Amino acid sequence: MLIATPNGPARLLTKRLRRPCFFTRFLTNISRGLSLPGLIFMLNMEATFTIIGGGIAGLTAAIALRRQGIDPLVFEAAPELHPVGAGLGLAANAIRALALLGVEKEILAKGRFLEGMAFRTDKDALLIRMDTATITQRAGQDNFCIHRGDLHEALLHHLDRSRIFTGKALESVVHDGGRLRLRFRDGSEHLTDYLIGADGIHSAVRHVVLPDVQPRYAGYTCWRCVVPGAQPKGLQGVEEILGPAGRFGIVPLAGNRTYWFACVNAPRRDPGMQNADAAALAHIFAAYPARVLDLLKASEGQPLIWGDITDLPAGHRYDHGNIVLIGDAAHATTPNMGQGACQAIEDAVILAAEIGRHRNDPAEAFRRFTNRRLERTRMVVRRSRMMGQMAQWQHPVLRALRNMLFRLTPQAVFRRQLVALYNVDLT
Repeated sequence: MLIATPNGPARLLTKRLRRPCFFTRFLTNISRGLSLPGLIFMLNMEATFTIIGGGIAGLTAAIALRRQGIDPLVFEAAPELHPVGAGLGLAANAIRALALLGVEKEILAKGRFLEGMAFRTDKDALLIRMDTATITQRAGQDNFCIHRGDLHEALLHHLDRSRIFTGKALESVVHDGGRLRLRFRDGSEHLTDYLIGADGIHSAVRHVVLPDVQPRYAGYTCWRCVVPGAQPKGLQGVEEILGPAGRFGIVPLAGNRTYWFACVNAPRRDPGMQNADAAALAHIFAAYPARVLDLLKASEGQPLIWGDITDLPAGHRYDHGNIVLIGDAAHATTPNMGQGACQAIEDAVILAAEIGRHRNDPAEAFRRFTNRRLERTRMVVRRSRMMGQMAQWQHPVLRALRNMLFRLTPQAVFRRQLVALYNVDLT
């Protein structure tokens, strides 16, 4: 690896300083439950893999690759591994993927399974309630919620932190004799054979291979917060309240914490929205049920996470020679289906499986990964965007139509759609 020094040009560090010897890594991987094919792969393959991005996609990919006998380096732009976020949901498809990696038990111990999901109006009238138990019987454990930081820490527990480098913001990628030379903003460089871009919706890796693919605004902005000790009485599942002011979601987390989110139609990068605090949101949602206002009152003084809701347009491939994109870097979606993290986890498991099948040609594995993932991820992005548009309708006639559709649609229809969504080949 080439590392810039404070008093001189970049210099090449010996492998021994940055990478444990082969024998040490071999024994370490045996102790961590590496599969027999993975051990054989490790004995026969010298190609290097690098992951850009230390979020859910990047860390899950690193775990999956280790099980295939690959010990990748992970480079994260942030100065420390401190994930930004609040609560997130993991559906049955993601939990099955984590189980294939052998990491699900630790993750499930840090979160909470919820009994169902309900949609209500701003007048607190029930539109529909879906029971989790029925879906779990058909598709596996479902409707699991966890704090993003807890998930991140659980994934890190299964990795060698000496293989993860922070403060490494990618600046450029240059082809160098069949390999890739990565240059970082701090002046350091790194040579690799294969590159996995897992660096989110504003991916620096994607900018290299697809400079014209840019995030698109969904038309609404969002605030998120996790409040300790403020769970509404009797709340056992996810609740979304739809009304003329926007959406307000309430999600109980483990440890007597409550995650809430609020979505409001607004121009992109609106300064007034960016600077809104809990008191301002209480004014916006003043006509909503009392538990909404109680949560906002309890959030005063708590940090709010604000951001415009965006996704990526379809139409591009994820493989580009010896570079591949996964997670939000490839197919960022709006959060309306709760599938953003789930699809990233699926990506990691399926990519590693394809590399395991095409050990002598990872670029071919990248192509096959893309072919497997394109239709499914595009469907998720498309449906999620459509669901968000309907949920954000403000016109009284459109809202009445939406609410009527919720009430008239049998629960069995929603259950069939969810079971179909969760039915994915992860091998």
